[in-house]
Amino acid sequence: MGLKNNKEAIKAIYIGLLCTLSYLGCYFARNILGVVTPQMLEENILSIESIGGMSTGFMILYATGQLVNGRVGDIIKTKYMVSIGIILAGICNAVLIFAKHPSLSIVVYSLSGFFLSMIYAPIMKVVSENTLPVYATRCSLGFVIASFLGTPLASVFAIFFRWKTVFIICAVSLIVMGIMAFCVFSWFEKIGFIGSNIVKQDKKDRFDLKLLVKRSIIRFSVIAILTGIIRTSVVFWIPTYLTEYLLITPESAAAIFTVITLLKSASPYFNSLVMYERVFKRNINITIFFMFLASAVSFLCMFLIHNTMINIIFLTLALITSGGAATMVFSVYCPSLCDTGMVSTATGFLDCMSYIGAAVANLLFSNAISTIGWGNLILVWTLLMTVGVFAGTGKKSTENT
Repeated sequence: MGLKNNKEAIKAIYIGLLCTLSYLGCYFARNILGVVTPQMLEENILSIESIGGMSTGFMILYATGQLVNGRVGDIIKTKYMVSIGIILAGICNAVLIFAKHPSLSIVVYSLSGFFLSMIYAPIMKVVSENTLPVYATRCSLGFVIASFLGTPLASVFAIFFRWKTVFIICAVSLIVMGIMAFCVFSWFEKIGFIGSNIVKQDKKDRFDLKLLVKRSIIRFSVIAILTGIIRTSVVFWIPTYLTEYLLITPESAAAIFTVITLLKSASPYFNSLVMYERVFKRNINITIFFMFLASAVSFLCMFLIHNTMINIIFLTLALITSGGAATMVFSVYCPSLCDTGMVSTATGFLDCMSYIGAAVANLLFSNAISTIGWGNLILVWTLLMTVGVFAGTGKKSTENT
């Protein structure tokens, strides 16, 4: 048994590393525009409105792509999805260098978002179907590292190179990475690390909505939306919250936000390896219940306590614990659907729901700040997490966790 587990662990490491590097390419490309925007504005390459249109178009097609490519990822082999997606995104980055009209830049950059959406759901599928459940959860945590490293990696290139060179580096890197991903995926298939018969063939191209509903897809959709609002929309407004509500200087707010981001980025490992596996003995329902409850209490304490340092501590706790619920969705629940043949479909759908929830909330929060004030907005965040508490009290889980 020990030898078998050792082989499974080694296989999981190789598969997880390949998928993590592929996802790193996705997040590297996603952050390029943000880090070179000051240079492009300085050289009058594009207006701030055009760059905003590029960013908005990217996110819309990325979210839509998660839904579409999630389903396609359960039908087409992962090596094709990942390699084609990365290569086409690289080509889009190359075209951006020569785009002369803002509309063309918006279209091309938006398309790159769709192509990059071909990565996440399929790699989640290949990890969950070819590794043991405990390793699938840990492999998916590697994707967190990739998303965390994407921004500083892009920033480093922006420090040393001008925007055209950065886009060229990104384009070449993605194309080379796409080719290498195809070769390595093919090699893994040849040596048996990745099998094509893990899920019965009759399930491979079948979409069974009743089965997904039975496996709690509706409940986890609610959880994905709620956690998406916090991890994307609420986080976006934190620097403003620190300066306007807590009256912290912009420089100090930036430093505090950096620390909060670092802690939040590292928290999935604590939430999964300690809280989920050790404290709650791999019980996903109890873990989600606790995470939402802790987040709701933390947000409420933010409303009640105005001491700056204590308020920031509870803000950090609220973000970390709500992130713990998100970790349960994408690192535990999604891989647990490996026996259905719809891991990619479910992952893409839930990720899309997460982005939609965040987008709608962002519009509402921007208006709420001026109409109801920060204090009442904090109560809204508390209410959202309270809804999550009830969502976490589902029936005994039937997932293969």
